[in-house]
Amino acid sequence: MVINTNISALTAASNLNNSTNMLNQSLARLSSGSKIVNPSDDPAGLAESIALNAQIGQTGAANSNVSNAVSFAQTQDGYLQQVGSALDEMSTLAVEAQDGTKTDSERADYQKEFSTLAGYITNTATANFNGVSLFSAASLSVTTDGSGGTYSMTGVNLGASQYTGATGADISTTSGAATALTSVTAAITQLATDRATVGANEERLNFVGQELGVLQTNLSAANSQISDVDVATESTNFAKYQILVQSGTSMLAQANQNPQSVLKLLS
Repeated sequence: MVINTNISALTAASNLNNSTNMLNQSLARLSSGSKIVNPSDDPAGLAESIALNAQIGQTGAANSNVSNAVSFAQTQDGYLQQVGSALDEMSTLAVEAQDGTKTDSERADYQKEFSTLAGYITNTATANFNGVSLFSAASLSVTTDGSGGTYSMTGVNLGASQYTGATGADISTTSGAATALTSVTAAITQLATDRATVGANEERLNFVGQELGVLQTNLSAANSQISDVDVATESTNFAKYQILVQSGTSMLAQANQNPQSVLKLLS
């Protein structure tokens, strides 16, 4: 039996220190909800989690861009629906103005209504969405993924000759009304093409948005497996380390009392 070096106490103290560290680590995980409290807990997992978090953020930003582009397309189509209604009415007026039983005065009234509708279409051509022109001929580039991939939305041009030919027509005479009807019909045909283009853009973007939503969910799930704590498992560990710390403290006290038995040999 030795006095200067209490091996039992040193061993008990070392075990108690390890148990205390594990208890503190378990407590930190439960309180933070993360398995990686310190980089040393899982260096490789931390690196992967950082990369996944960045990708999740990038994917979310791309999804937001796509959602804005869908709203842009929906706004375009909303305007085009009203332009279609105006063109339909203009075609009706052009046919009515060709009626030989109508007087020039009546045709002049038709022309006033026709011009008002044409003015609406002309003004609509200047509409914008958040400062971006809705109906310029330019395509709109939309970011579709976190890596910077893009989709080019085909532009719709309400300043095209098919539209300006209709809005510039005059139905104050029967011959002019006949010419106007041809122009309005051409504008209606162009409108059908433009609405189909907008619909195709919107459909493509909806698919992209759904894809990005699924990707973001899966990336979040993968990151959760790496960084999120399993509360049930960690609670079990916490209880285990609590018992080890309590028993270790008791055993250390016992080990520190052992050298006192040497006094009995000296008495």
